[in-house]
Amino acid sequence: MKPNPSESSFAALGGRVTRTSSGLELGPNSELEMILSAWHEATDRLQQTHEALRGEVARLSDELEAKNRELARKNRLADLGQMASHVAHEVRNGLAPITLYFSLLRRRTQNDPDGLAIMDKLEAGFTALDTTVNDLLSFTSDRQPQYRMFAIGQLVEDVCDSIAPQLVAQDVAIDLDAPEQLTVFADRDMLRRALLNLILNSIDVMADGGTLTITCCDTVDGVEIEVADSGPGVGDERHRIFEPFFTTKNGGTGLGLAIVQRIAETHEGRVWATNCPEGGAAFTIHLPHRNLEAAA
Repeated sequence: MKPNPSESSFAALGGRVTRTSSGLELGPNSELEMILSAWHEATDRLQQTHEALRGEVARLSDELEAKNRELARKNRLADLGQMASHVAHEVRNGLAPITLYFSLLRRRTQNDPDGLAIMDKLEAGFTALDTTVNDLLSFTSDRQPQYRMFAIGQLVEDVCDSIAPQLVAQDVAIDLDAPEQLTVFADRDMLRRALLNLILNSIDVMADGGTLTITCCDTVDGVEIEVADSGPGVGDERHRIFEPFFTTKNGGTGLGLAIVQRIAETHEGRVWATNCPEGGAAFTIHLPHRNLEAAA
């Protein structure tokens, strides 16, 4: 009888085939090969499962490490916030009578030009100190935003008007691009503080004057406010510039950009920094549209 092709192939692999009344019966060798084949398949599946589990464990370990770092950062910020708040209140209490004494002393030196010049320098120093105290208090403030609708362009104009003498003194021109009808639903005072910090930060890096370009626009998922300067741009420390107390300026508190980030996050938004192709740095605050929907 002519052998079945499948029987011949199996026999070529070393198996033994016998024919019985009930059909084909596989010999011991074939049974062993089947067991080995199933073993290899199970081993391969186990190896694949092991690799998948190892990758998942590595991913979860990295995620846990990142969460631990974030938790440690928040704990440090909480401790720093409590300390900063206490120091700020104590300093402010000490500044109150000194401000009164300055006012009385200025009245007594009205006819003394040299004395008035010294008074101006002293007051400038105390003004800087008061700004630092305000930064500390703003940084440690945990109040929730008081939302209301307002025109963002008008807010930018108000901020620029409030520091007009400083802009003139440092030869900084303002180029504002904000549609009159563009409104935002946010805490006006908090957003004003954020814009003021960004603008002052940009002015500081343009020691020889320059142009400050402020652009407000409506995007698909929110409103964006960009403050771009013509200064040297952001260096390698870009990933740290929003860290509290980190500064590259002499005499800086390192809280200005940290406050901006906190205000943006309080509004469920974000802020980021980039270098402009033509030079300078650009800081952008993004406020999501869902705040506008809540207003409606």
